[in-house]
Amino acid sequence: AVVSTQSTGKTGLTNYPASYAVGLLLARRLNQKYGLDETYKGVEEVSGEDYYVEKEGERGAFYCVLDTGLVRTSSGARVFGVLKGAVDGGLDIPHSNKRFPGYDTENGEYNAGSHRSRIVGEHITNYMQSLMDEDEEAYKRQFATYRKEGIMPDMIEDMYIKAHEAIRADPSPAAKKEKPEGYKPKSFKKHRMSLQQRKGRVAQQKAAFLALQ
Repeated sequence: AVVSTQSTGKTGLTNYPASYAVGLLLARRLNQKYGLDETYKGVEEVSGEDYYVEKEGERGAFYCVLDTGLVRTSSGARVFGVLKGAVDGGLDIPHSNKRFPGYDTENGEYNAGSHRSRIVGEHITNYMQSLMDEDEEAYKRQFATYRKEGIMPDMIEDMYIKAHEAIRADPSPAAKKEKPEGYKPKSFKKHRMSLQQRKGRVAQQKAAFLALQ
Protein backbone atom coordinates (compact mmCIF):
# COMPACT_ATOMS: atom_id res chain seq x y z
CA ALA A 1 0.00 0.00 0.00
CA VAL A 2 1.27 3.43 -0.93
CA VAL A 3 -0.28 6.53 0.58
CA SER A 4 0.73 10.15 1.01
CA THR A 5 -0.38 13.18 2.97
CA GLN A 6 -2.28 14.29 -0.13
CA SER A 7 -4.78 11.56 0.75
CA THR A 8 -5.52 12.99 4.17
CA GLY A 9 -6.48 16.61 3.50
CA LYS A 10 -5.58 19.92 1.88
CA THR A 11 -3.72 21.67 4.70
CA GLY A 12 -0.81 20.93 7.03
CA LEU A 13 0.56 18.10 4.91
CA THR A 14 4.00 18.02 6.55
CA ASN A 15 3.19 18.19 10.26
CA TYR A 16 2.91 15.54 13.01
CA PRO A 17 -0.90 15.20 12.89
CA ALA A 18 -0.74 14.60 9.13
CA SER A 19 1.99 11.99 9.67
CA TYR A 20 -0.23 10.14 12.15
CA ALA A 21 -3.12 10.27 9.68
CA VAL A 22 -0.90 8.80 6.95
CA GLY A 23 0.09 5.92 9.25
CA LEU A 24 -3.55 5.31 10.16
CA LEU A 25 -4.61 5.35 6.51
CA LEU A 26 -1.79 2.99 5.56
CA ALA A 27 -2.81 0.51 8.25
CA ARG A 28 -6.53 0.60 7.52
CA ARG A 29 -6.00 0.32 3.77
CA LEU A 30 -3.56 -2.58 4.16
CA ASN A 31 -5.85 -4.43 6.57
CA GLN A 32 -8.78 -3.86 4.23
CA LYS A 33 -6.80 -5.24 1.30
CA TYR A 34 -6.06 -8.49 3.13
CA GLY A 35 -9.45 -8.83 4.81
CA LEU A 36 -8.16 -8.05 8.31
CA ASP A 37 -9.92 -4.72 8.83
CA GLU A 38 -12.80 -6.17 10.85
CA THR A 39 -10.56 -8.39 12.99
CA TYR A 40 -7.86 -5.83 13.78
CA LYS A 41 -9.58 -2.48 14.18
CA GLY A 42 -6.86 -0.98 16.38
CA VAL A 43 -7.61 2.11 18.46
CA GLU A 44 -10.92 3.51 17.25
CA GLU A 45 -10.57 6.82 19.13
CA VAL A 46 -7.17 8.45 19.38
CA SER A 47 -5.90 8.58 22.96
CA GLY A 48 -2.11 8.51 22.75
CA GLU A 49 -2.10 5.48 25.05
CA ASP A 50 0.30 2.59 24.38
CA TYR A 51 -1.26 0.02 22.11
CA TYR A 52 0.08 -3.31 20.91
CA VAL A 53 -1.87 -5.59 18.58
CA GLU A 54 -2.72 -9.04 19.93
CA LYS A 55 -3.56 -12.03 17.76
CA GLU A 56 -7.25 -12.76 17.36
CA GLY A 57 -8.55 -15.92 15.73
CA GLU A 58 -6.60 -17.98 13.21
CA ARG A 59 -4.96 -15.11 11.34
CA GLY A 60 -2.40 -12.92 13.04
CA ALA A 61 -2.15 -9.18 12.54
CA PHE A 62 -0.11 -7.90 9.61
CA TYR A 63 3.48 -7.75 10.90
CA CYS A 64 5.72 -4.86 9.87
CA VAL A 65 9.15 -3.50 10.78
CA LEU A 66 9.82 0.23 10.79
CA ASP A 67 12.62 1.12 8.38
CA THR A 68 13.49 4.79 8.85
CA GLY A 69 16.16 4.85 6.17
CA LEU A 70 17.87 8.27 6.26
CA VAL A 71 14.99 10.00 8.07
CA ARG A 72 16.01 11.61 11.36
CA THR A 73 14.89 9.65 14.40
CA SER A 74 15.09 12.22 17.18
CA SER A 75 12.31 12.13 19.77
CA GLY A 76 9.04 13.46 18.42
CA ALA A 77 10.08 13.15 14.76
CA ARG A 78 7.25 12.82 12.26
CA VAL A 79 8.28 9.29 11.31
CA PHE A 80 7.12 8.23 14.78
CA GLY A 81 3.79 9.90 14.10
CA VAL A 82 3.42 7.59 11.10
CA LEU A 83 4.43 4.66 13.32
CA LYS A 84 1.83 5.51 15.97
CA GLY A 85 -0.89 5.93 13.37
CA ALA A 86 -0.03 2.57 11.79
CA VAL A 87 -0.05 0.81 15.17
CA ASP A 88 -3.35 2.45 16.17
CA GLY A 89 -4.68 1.33 12.79
CA GLY A 90 -4.11 -2.33 13.66
CA LEU A 91 -0.64 -3.21 12.35
CA ASP A 92 1.77 -5.26 14.45
CA ILE A 93 4.95 -3.15 14.61
CA PRO A 94 7.56 -3.69 17.36
CA HIS A 95 8.22 -0.36 19.09
CA SER A 96 8.47 1.47 22.40
CA ASN A 97 7.13 4.86 23.47
CA LYS A 98 10.56 6.35 24.15
CA ARG A 99 10.60 8.35 20.90
CA PHE A 100 7.02 9.57 21.08
CA PRO A 101 6.10 13.11 22.13
CA GLY A 102 5.16 12.93 25.80
CA TYR A 103 8.02 10.70 26.90
CA ASP A 104 10.15 12.24 29.67
CA THR A 105 13.74 11.02 29.41
CA GLU A 106 14.57 12.24 32.95
CA ASN A 107 12.01 10.19 34.87
CA GLY A 108 11.30 7.59 32.20
CA GLU A 109 7.55 8.26 32.20
CA TYR A 110 5.25 8.53 29.21
CA ASN A 111 2.40 11.06 29.12
CA ALA A 112 -0.22 9.75 26.70
CA GLY A 113 -2.27 12.94 26.95
CA SER A 114 0.68 14.98 25.74
CA HIS A 115 1.07 12.68 22.76
CA ARG A 116 -2.63 12.90 21.96
CA SER A 117 -2.49 16.69 21.96
CA ARG A 118 0.30 16.46 19.38
CA ILE A 119 -1.66 14.02 17.22
CA VAL A 120 -4.73 16.28 17.08
CA GLY A 121 -2.68 19.43 16.46
CA GLU A 122 -3.04 21.39 19.70
CA HIS A 123 0.46 22.80 19.18
CA ILE A 124 -0.69 24.12 15.79
CA THR A 125 -3.76 25.70 17.37
CA ASN A 126 -1.63 27.43 19.99
CA TYR A 127 0.89 28.67 17.43
CA MET A 128 -1.83 29.97 15.09
CA GLN A 129 -3.49 31.81 17.98
CA SER A 130 -0.23 33.35 19.17
CA LEU A 131 0.58 34.62 15.66
CA MET A 132 -2.90 36.06 15.26
CA ASP A 133 -2.42 37.99 18.51
CA GLU A 134 1.20 39.04 18.02
CA ASP A 135 1.98 39.21 14.29
CA GLU A 136 -1.01 39.17 11.96
CA GLU A 137 1.10 39.53 8.82
CA ALA A 138 3.15 36.46 9.74
CA TYR A 139 -0.07 34.59 10.46
CA LYS A 140 -1.51 35.46 7.06
CA ARG A 141 1.71 34.41 5.37
CA GLN A 142 2.33 31.13 7.20
CA PHE A 143 -1.28 29.96 7.32
CA ALA A 144 -2.47 31.21 3.94
CA THR A 145 -3.75 27.75 2.95
CA TYR A 146 -5.67 27.39 6.22
CA ARG A 147 -7.25 30.80 5.73
CA LYS A 148 -8.17 29.94 2.14
CA GLU A 149 -9.96 26.81 3.38
CA GLY A 150 -11.66 28.79 6.17
CA ILE A 151 -9.88 26.91 8.97
CA MET A 152 -9.52 28.81 12.23
CA PRO A 153 -7.38 27.81 15.24
CA ASP A 154 -10.30 26.38 17.22
CA MET A 155 -11.18 24.08 14.29
CA ILE A 156 -7.86 22.21 14.07
CA GLU A 157 -8.56 19.34 16.49
CA ASP A 158 -11.99 18.67 15.05
CA MET A 159 -10.51 18.70 11.53
CA TYR A 160 -8.07 15.89 12.37
CA ILE A 161 -10.61 13.89 14.36
CA LYS A 162 -12.92 13.99 11.34
CA ALA A 163 -10.02 12.92 9.12
CA HIS A 164 -9.47 9.87 11.36
CA GLU A 165 -13.17 9.02 11.20
CA ALA A 166 -13.21 9.35 7.41
CA ILE A 167 -10.16 7.09 7.11
CA ARG A 168 -11.79 4.42 9.26
CA ALA A 169 -15.09 4.71 7.41
CA ASP A 170 -13.48 4.13 4.01
CA PRO A 171 -9.70 3.77 3.66
CA SER A 172 -9.88 2.62 0.04
CA PRO A 173 -8.09 4.79 -2.53
CA ALA A 174 -10.12 7.12 -4.70
CA ALA A 175 -11.15 5.69 -8.06
CA LYS A 176 -8.81 6.62 -10.86
CA LYS A 177 -10.23 9.00 -13.43
CA GLU A 178 -10.85 7.42 -16.81
CA LYS A 179 -8.60 8.85 -19.49
CA PRO A 180 -10.35 10.29 -22.56
CA GLU A 181 -10.23 8.31 -25.78
CA GLY A 182 -7.07 8.97 -27.73
CA TYR A 183 -5.25 10.30 -24.66
CA LYS A 184 -1.47 10.29 -24.99
CA PRO A 185 0.70 10.97 -21.95
CA LYS A 186 3.26 13.72 -22.21
CA SER A 187 6.70 12.48 -23.02
CA PHE A 188 9.84 14.50 -22.36
CA LYS A 189 12.19 11.93 -23.82
CA LYS A 190 14.30 13.03 -26.73
CA HIS A 191 13.44 10.75 -29.62
CA ARG A 192 16.37 8.98 -31.17
CA MET A 193 17.20 10.18 -34.69
CA SER A 194 17.60 7.77 -37.55
CA LEU A 195 20.91 7.49 -39.39
CA GLN A 196 19.50 9.52 -42.27
CA GLN A 197 18.40 12.28 -39.88
CA ARG A 198 21.81 12.38 -38.22
CA LYS A 199 23.57 12.69 -41.57
CA GLY A 200 21.20 15.48 -42.57
CA ARG A 201 21.85 17.33 -39.29
CA VAL A 202 25.62 17.07 -39.78
CA ALA A 203 25.24 18.40 -43.33
CA GLN A 204 23.20 21.36 -42.06
CA GLN A 205 25.78 22.19 -39.36
CA LYS A 206 28.59 21.89 -41.89
CA ALA A 207 26.81 24.20 -44.37
CA ALA A 208 26.11 26.75 -41.60
CA PHE A 209 29.77 26.70 -40.55
CA LEU A 210 31.05 27.18 -44.12
CA ALA A 211 28.64 30.05 -44.65
CA LEU A 212 30.31 31.95 -41.82
CA GLN A 213 33.79 31.62 -43.30
